[in-house]
Amino acid sequence: MPSQSPPPAPPVLPISEHEDEIVAAVDAHPVVVVIGETGSGKSTQLSQILHRRGYTRRGPIAVTQPRRVAAVSVSRSKNFTICPFAICPWIQTAPQLAAVNLTAWDSIRVAQELGVPLGDEVGYAIRFEDRTSERTCIKYLTDGVLLRESLSNPELKQYSVIILDEAHERSLNTDILLGLMKRLIKDRASDLKVLITSATLDGLKVSKFFSGCPVLNIPGTLFPVEKFYSTERPTNYIESSLRTAIDIHAKEPPGDVLIFMTGKDDIDKMVSKLEERIQNLEEGSCMDALVLPLHGSLPPELQVRVFAPAPPNCRRFIVATNVAETSLTVDGVVFVIDCGYVKQRQYNPSSGMYSLDVVQISRVQADQRAGRAGRTRPGKCYRLYPMSIYEKEFLEATVPEIQRSSLAGSVLYLKSLNLPDINILKFDFLDPPSRESLEDALRQLYLIDAIDENGHITDVGRIMAELPLEPSLSRTLIEANELGCLSQALSVAAILSAEITLRSTRSKDVGGKRKRHELPDGSGWGDHVQLLQIFESWDQTGYDPKWCSDHDLQVRGMKLSKDVRNQLCQIIQKIAKGPTDVHARKSRKNDPDYRKLRRALCVGYGNQLAERMLHHNGYHTVGYRAQLVQVHPSSVLEADEYGKFPMYVVYHELISTTRPYMRNICAVDQAWVEPILKKLEKLDVNRLSGGSSAPKDSEPLEDKQVNAPKKAVDVKQSEVDSKIQAARERYLARKGKK
Repeated sequence: MPSQSPPPAPPVLPISEHEDEIVAAVDAHPVVVVIGETGSGKSTQLSQILHRRGYTRRGPIAVTQPRRVAAVSVSRSKNFTICPFAICPWIQTAPQLAAVNLTAWDSIRVAQELGVPLGDEVGYAIRFEDRTSERTCIKYLTDGVLLRESLSNPELKQYSVIILDEAHERSLNTDILLGLMKRLIKDRASDLKVLITSATLDGLKVSKFFSGCPVLNIPGTLFPVEKFYSTERPTNYIESSLRTAIDIHAKEPPGDVLIFMTGKDDIDKMVSKLEERIQNLEEGSCMDALVLPLHGSLPPELQVRVFAPAPPNCRRFIVATNVAETSLTVDGVVFVIDCGYVKQRQYNPSSGMYSLDVVQISRVQADQRAGRAGRTRPGKCYRLYPMSIYEKEFLEATVPEIQRSSLAGSVLYLKSLNLPDINILKFDFLDPPSRESLEDALRQLYLIDAIDENGHITDVGRIMAELPLEPSLSRTLIEANELGCLSQALSVAAILSAEITLRSTRSKDVGGKRKRHELPDGSGWGDHVQLLQIFESWDQTGYDPKWCSDHDLQVRGMKLSKDVRNQLCQIIQKIAKGPTDVHARKSRKNDPDYRKLRRALCVGYGNQLAERMLHHNGYHTVGYRAQLVQVHPSSVLEADEYGKFPMYVVYHELISTTRPYMRNICAVDQAWVEPILKKLEKLDVNRLSGGSSAPKDSEPLEDKQVNAPKKAVDVKQSEVDSKIQAARERYLARKGKK
């Protein structure tokens, strides 16, 4: 291989001119807020500045980011030239595009600028990958990874500086970290520095939260952007976006167009219609055009197309979700079309139901979208809403995730830290969630044995906190290990936590539907069993991607579930005191009705239980929030010979679409439900909100690790339940003979 020339010196970015000011503020204060416009260099230069000034002598610098996987160009950048073979040995050729986690990407840039190999002085830690060493002094990591590190070291004493980057995204983990940092500063004011960086965060608000810490404003490299408003809100924003895009293409000079849509369905419609209308334009009246989608569920190999240079005499139209607001920067964009909406996932604690709603964006989001047009030269932003709506109806900032999510996992994390004076209902959040949300989380955790009736974390709860899963799945795994079906439960948990949709993009075709019907059917017991059967069938092929394609399954999602399962196996084997059955296979011979797995799911989903109505197949949720719900049309749960669904089921989630649905459902026996109903009788939320430390007479954690599987003891079924079970078995036996 030919020798590589040394990388050029990085350019002087705006933040470099403020180095002395930054260091002086950090020297004098434990917390500093840095507001840096896009392109200021805050994500890659702050850590280098503090490293140069000697802060890493006392310990590494941690730089946390809320970003997930996104597609980036690893062969070119506007600001510097990558030396791929020295920094990224996994890149075989250049120029080349690859999909890289953006946390890893920033560490690659820093390593290149410092002239050191990645994983030595500069490294990163993301899910499934840790490229650090004992010599690492600048460590980029996701906020989730830092939270997991704090479980074993609540004071994070290994770090001298913690930089919370991209805090304006206000992810759930970032908000938890902000509250945790406020506590840590009280205990480590002499040896810990915290920097909070953002492009749009309310600096004064954060300063007040941290007792008046200084706020530094760093200018960026944005060009002016001219904004145009609609006279009224269009009734059809897709059609209005189409007309605006065609108008730009016909009348404006060269320059790419970025069009914001709410989600994949809107993007697919927009791409199809825009391509059709461009083709109908008079030949030679406009330059060539290339229409490209960009959204989070797009495979990385398709995402990276937006980073490839446009062909000569060709205008690109990038149709994107809000992923293009801040997480990704696409060079060449001069025009932005903003529909003024975003799709947002909302959780209702009173019903336990999720919904995916199209809502108005905030003013901060609108300004971020407009700023995309001014990255390389002066640009234009076409806002498909009147200025009055921007000024009077848009919220100032996006509602933080902590105020629209289930908080069961976050509350379990805070309880597991075992800090002496944490009262969950009074924990210091930058933007507190509602009391109702916190009480909902406490109730959920109590029903699945993570906390006791006094709100103290249990030994089971501590083990659950070690697993990077939502609490219901963590509890399922612990119970599955007790019952001897851990391997099965691991496969189910892996697929559910990877958020796989069974259908690929072709599933609307007749062929796609036929392929899906060829999948295992869950043996009538429901969706969790079907997911297990799918994973085991794929395992038997040696994880052949072709098998996924042949059965209309998303290959990328299935591969992710395999990675998740391997990670869970490693964690369980690390914390287990006795042997575990993580690699057991083909256990159905001894349990043809999946009773062990379904019983484990009943314990894990004790807070997500539903009872069938007496005279029809509708259900109502059991517990402190009664909701009338229905089985989702995609479910493989089957009725018995009398046309009745099982009397009791557990569900993975409630969603509100055209009506309230349970999604991913599993049949459970009535006898398994009785202990949950008894716990509901003792539920007292005022007691649950108590301290986080376990009672003094509690059994030590080390004496109750994940135990070796024990033989399941079947409980006697009630007479009614036995008849239903017998009828189901007769029905399935007849079906098997067909």
